[in-house]
Amino acid sequence: MNPPEVGQSPDEIFDVVDVHDVVVGREFRREIHRRGLLHRAIHIFWLRADGMLCLQRRSYAKDNCPGALSSSCAGHVDAGEDYQTAAVRELHEELGIMVSAEQLAEIDYAPCHPDLGNEFVRSYVLKGDYPTRLARFEVDAIVWRSPAETEAWARTDSSCFATPLMHLLRRGSVRAALGLAAL
Repeated sequence: MNPPEVGQSPDEIFDVVDVHDVVVGREFRREIHRRGLLHRAIHIFWLRADGMLCLQRRSYAKDNCPGALSSSCAGHVDAGEDYQTAAVRELHEELGIMVSAEQLAEIDYAPCHPDLGNEFVRSYVLKGDYPTRLARFEVDAIVWRSPAETEAWARTDSSCFATPLMHLLRRGSVRAALGLAAL
């Protein structure tokens, strides 16, 4: 079966969590977003061996931040799934990269915030060179910039960037993992 040619499925089911990130129920994606319920997501920052950071240009079919630049890979944690399993799955679904959980180093755990879409977010870093196979219904393109170039670009034209990425780039542990100076 081929994946749908849309940026997301409203019929996905995610865990709903409380303010302590404890699962309290399950709901359809469309309802979680419509009602602003707390839920979980992952972000991956992929650094090639040469230190360049992969930025993902989100599909224009996405319902949130279409066409904006985001982290290398981002996605929701499915119902019953843990963060790291979601990170491995999303990396394969979006970029066609197969890695083991051990290849992803957790660098940050961000509490839910409106800038994060009411999501608790665990961020990971992936290092190394990998071939990609983009899921065009989710990813329009990938762009390579150094972390410093990314930061400078975000400062001069933040409208190009997805709100969650801008939020995460202000977090100390993400900055440290990317070799950026503390704010």
